[in-house]
Amino acid sequence: MFAFFFKKRALQKLVRKQGKPIFEQEVQSATEEGFPEQDELIDETQAEMLQSIKKRSVTGAASYFVRTGLLQVIGLVANTLLSAYLSPEDYGIYGLVVQVVGLLTFFADIGLAAALIQKKEEPTKADYRTAFTVQQILSWLIVGTTVLVSMNGAFQAKAGDAGMWILLAMGISFPLATIKTIPSVILERKLDFSKLVVPQILEQIVFQGTLIYMVLQGYGLISYAYAILFRSVIGAVSMTILQPWGVGLDIQRKALKGLFGYGAKFQLNDFLARIKDQLFYFVLAAFLPAKEFGYINWAKQWSMYPYTLTVQNVMSITFPAFSRLQGHTQALKKAIEKSLFFITTAIFPILVGMVVFINPVLQVFPVYQKWQPAVISLIFFTMSIGWSAVSTPLSNTLNAVGKIDITLKLMIMWTSLTWVITPILLRYIGYEAVAVAAFIISFTSLLPAYYVKKFVPINFVDSVWRQLVAACVMAGVGYLGMPYWGQSITNLALGAFIVGLSYIAALLIIGHDKLIGELKSLR
Repeated sequence: MFAFFFKKRALQKLVRKQGKPIFEQEVQSATEEGFPEQDELIDETQAEMLQSIKKRSVTGAASYFVRTGLLQVIGLVANTLLSAYLSPEDYGIYGLVVQVVGLLTFFADIGLAAALIQKKEEPTKADYRTAFTVQQILSWLIVGTTVLVSMNGAFQAKAGDAGMWILLAMGISFPLATIKTIPSVILERKLDFSKLVVPQILEQIVFQGTLIYMVLQGYGLISYAYAILFRSVIGAVSMTILQPWGVGLDIQRKALKGLFGYGAKFQLNDFLARIKDQLFYFVLAAFLPAKEFGYINWAKQWSMYPYTLTVQNVMSITFPAFSRLQGHTQALKKAIEKSLFFITTAIFPILVGMVVFINPVLQVFPVYQKWQPAVISLIFFTMSIGWSAVSTPLSNTLNAVGKIDITLKLMIMWTSLTWVITPILLRYIGYEAVAVAAFIISFTSLLPAYYVKKFVPINFVDSVWRQLVAACVMAGVGYLGMPYWGQSITNLALGAFIVGLSYIAALLIIGHDKLIGELKSLR
């Protein structure tokens, strides 16, 4: 291929040098006789590039899921133990601190990392150093802000000494977190997810190990402060070792302007998301009793496990991969449909299982019965996650291909609905209104599918209907056995097996060919 290409270029140069028409005819003749046309060369190059992206994405996804699966197991075990040893009030205080830090996180990035990942051209050293410098400045401003907030009398009265130290630990973690940003961006642009997940594993092991050990030793809520600091240090060190780069401080106006073009819109979208989530939950934490907010925080945290395991992991891979597929409509269409298919195949049965078995679990294990008042919230939060599992990948697709104006409008709508519907329901049904409102609002999550189809002709229904039907069958089987699942540990385990088997059987009956075809296409 390259020999033909260079031979043709050499003949063309000779034509330009000697100015003889005969050489142009020879070039044309040579092309017609066997030299590949330039369009063919471009098509072959694009095909090789798309195949490379697919191979790296699939390989990276497999490695990433295996390793992050380990993270989720560690987190699940830790949260199970913490639910037994910590009180609802402890969860409420920790949740308050998390919301404060979530608000401050907005100012630590200003969308620069996303802009670097989404950028079509390879970022320059000036781009990387400019982003790093800006993030360092912002992160140290956040450290100062957390110190001021921790000294506030109203915050101290609500969070106590333990909450104050947790807030300070989270503040100090910001400068350490910015050290990981550029190496993470480089790895994501290379689609090298196998390396990207290593620091996350180390962070999770250190964080959860420290937390569990100290809680079991009786240190209580302040254990979070130590765990956060240890996690931040190990994450920064491991990421720097895995992906070194030319660390330096610099601010180039041209680089900053280019990054802000996309980053500003991305950050405005993130700002609205934080108003919808962190600021709203912060207001709830300020006005609700710590115990009630603890129930909300506990239910929300547990409902997010399936989402983190499936949707967030896929998004970590699809955002850089979809960004590389801009301009390749058919390849992007297939990638989106596969993402939807595999996400819903995995998350639907997990969500149904949580809804079906939460009450039997509390019946079998009396130590967790203190969380009975949070069951309704958990169920509604979990059901709302089902819609988010569909909408979030599609919103992520719009961001990845540069259509962030659309996601911005969607975020304005979701933020407005959250702030309007939830307070109204709170007046009538109490703290459980937060989860009920989230479930009601989640039905608008089908809108991203409508907008994505304007740019990419995806077959949305075909990607999800089989899994949805199988999940409904699973829910029906689980409901029929509800009186038996909570009678003993044996019945609980048997119920989980039967209900899970019903999902697999239903999916194979109605979607065998589709499932096999999707699996084969990953090769």
